[in-house]
Amino acid sequence: MPLSKLSRSIRNQVALVTGAASGIGRATSHLLADEGAQVAVTDITQEGVDRVVQEITDAGGKAKGWVLDIANAAQIINVTKEVIAHYGGIDILINNAGISLFTKIDSDDYEDLWDRSLDVMLKGQVRLVRAALPALRQSKHPRIVNLASTEGLGATPYGSTYTSAKHGVIGLTRALAVELGPEGITVNCVCPGPTLTGMTQAIPDTDKVVFAKRRTALKRYAQPEEIAHAIVNLTLPASSYMTGVALAVDGGLTIRNA
Repeated sequence: MPLSKLSRSIRNQVALVTGAASGIGRATSHLLADEGAQVAVTDITQEGVDRVVQEITDAGGKAKGWVLDIANAAQIINVTKEVIAHYGGIDILINNAGISLFTKIDSDDYEDLWDRSLDVMLKGQVRLVRAALPALRQSKHPRIVNLASTEGLGATPYGSTYTSAKHGVIGLTRALAVELGPEGITVNCVCPGPTLTGMTQAIPDTDKVVFAKRRTALKRYAQPEEIAHAIVNLTLPASSYMTGVALAVDGGLTIRNA
């Protein structure tokens, strides 16, 4: 007689992923589809959305795409309604979309970058949770996973707009975990460390190597899929007693003293 009673299968569950056209969002969409989920692929460009949907369907997975600017409140409501109408509900929400805007506190455009950062990375997550909540409440295994960052656990010079938003994501995750816990909705966030994505593409490879060797225990940057596996683990029906967690997937960055 098997010991396990909790399922690790997400087959046929509906997952909505933001920022799904590249990097961690793309890897997460692929992995969800590989595990049998029906994936609503959303991103800001039609070209990026179409590409990932084609990749998934070519591999035998189930996916449909929607253009979504996470800073556009009306689009969030409309796209969420369309996803629910198409699939009949939402079981898994992955709030992944993000931007990286670093600047000095006294720069002339600081407040514009501050507003843009919070609109995308914090307010956008709040709006999407609110839009998806009625559908999540109808799910047997409702899961919300927000993407924060190790910048939500520490700080980097000139990164106050980004760092503040990511600290906010962790706070939002914890608050919603407490609020929605009685309904069986788990809310967690993943804090990726240095990862090979579009956001880090402009950093010279030599600088990446120096940083990784100096700061991480594994001495390297992560591949997006390595972050995606942590995200998907939090969506499993069996992950029913894990909520309010800020999970650092950072190659040991946050544990190093020297």
